[in-house]
Amino acid sequence: MKTKAAVVYEPGARIEIEELELDKPQEGEVLIRYTHAGLCHSDVHVAHGDLEARLPMVLGHEGAGVIEEVGPGVTRVKPGDHVVCSFIPNCGHCRYCANGQQSICDMGATILEGYLPGERFPITGPRGQYGAMCMLGTFSQYGVIHQNSAVKVDDDLPLDKAVLVGCGVPTGWGAAVNTAEVKPGQTVMVVGVGGIGINAVQGAAMAGAKNVIAIDPLPNKREKAMELGATHAFASTDEAMETITNLTRGQMADSAILTPGLMTPEIVAGGFHGVGKGGVVVLTGLNKVMEETIKLPGTIMTLYRKQLRGSLFGDCNPTTDIPKILGLYQSGDIKLDEIITKTYTLDEVNEGYDALLNGENVRGVVVHEHS
Repeated sequence: MKTKAAVVYEPGARIEIEELELDKPQEGEVLIRYTHAGLCHSDVHVAHGDLEARLPMVLGHEGAGVIEEVGPGVTRVKPGDHVVCSFIPNCGHCRYCANGQQSICDMGATILEGYLPGERFPITGPRGQYGAMCMLGTFSQYGVIHQNSAVKVDDDLPLDKAVLVGCGVPTGWGAAVNTAEVKPGQTVMVVGVGGIGINAVQGAAMAGAKNVIAIDPLPNKREKAMELGATHAFASTDEAMETITNLTRGQMADSAILTPGLMTPEIVAGGFHGVGKGGVVVLTGLNKVMEETIKLPGTIMTLYRKQLRGSLFGDCNPTTDIPKILGLYQSGDIKLDEIITKTYTLDEVNEGYDALLNGENVRGVVVHEHS
């Protein structure tokens, strides 16, 4: 079948809209009609070459839609099911899934290669085989994905909001709740209030933090953070230090959650020096895979028992945490409507990413059109 999709061919080039050919689902695979896709910064990392992916690639790793057809052996979903796609697949039986760490499932090792198990490429086009970002390629009207990437959700959930729970919401919320282990009464710094950081703010507030310090150079991001749980907001870590010192009587923050668009040594150092004894620094932002973004005084780390923790998907388990977070949305405890700044058609995907890079959007969402 034919599908219209947004493709990156070369690092640094504009995203192109192409009509591609999509194969039928095979063993363990499903055909999904994407209704919505989130504009997340990780796709920019691929488009810009910060993350080295196999190209050409259909971008998009936040997706929601309806299952149209299933291949042999599919048991997790059926035709007609509404699903949110997890950007990390979860097989359920590898070492990491078995011990409750689905966010580092072994199946996730090939998400930047873009093929399904068996090195299968269901998408083809004028340049041969096309990969799909995170084995999903949600910037396409239709996709063939593995059942391990699909999480069934309630039929009455609005998919234009639920789509954000495929990546950005659990990544930020979980970075606070799971990775930083925020506890009631604590002081938390969130550095970078984009699609992930705004949800780290929500997670820290929900976990009971007394002080949630949001740090972002853009006034609109700081304003949104204050709306959704931050108690203070500053343009830079340096500007926040005096307030953090005063709020904690010199003890400093209990945790710093670093969610910038591009991680740098300066951002890591700011978080490290912003936390006190026993403080936790959580890294969620990315840079080039082998870029050295950590340069810190190890003696201070030892003497003050500070910790650095990497966090992927907020240390969440997609099969249980995607429905759980959506339940919190249904109860009003997590806000999704309020973090969506603008919606776009697939043809406007470059416009949407320009807005993201210019800091205009907290979250943008692509609404797919189907004839």
